[in-house]
Formats: sequence, C-alpha cells, structure tokens
Amino acid sequence: MAKYNKYNVPKARKCGTSTHKCCICLRTGGHVGKYGLSLCRHCFRENAQRLGFKKFN
Repeated sequence: MAKYNKYNVPKARKCGTSTHKCCICLRTGGHVGKYGLSLCRHCFRENAQRLGFKKFN
C-alpha cells in the first residue's frame, strides 16, 4: 500500500472556506481576514483589546 500513497494524496486547496482557518481554534467559519489577522469572530472578540482595537459605544 505504501507505493500507492503518492497517487492518493489530496491536492492542496487554493480557494474556498477550508483554506481560511483561525490561528487559535482552527475554525473555518466567521473568518476575520482583515489586516492579516486570520482569526474567527469568537477569538477576535476575546483578543481585540490585546491586539489594539478599541470598542466605541
């Protein structure tokens, strides 16, 4: 079976939701990619103050 592994490897994804994952929790949904953050919306809310974002009322 080892000699067939090179034919059964899936191709690397170049587009789609699977390519954008959160750096912290590895979620694919709710991705915030602005400013190169690569976080999901949940992790962004938890870490926004630490990243330098301010909350306006």
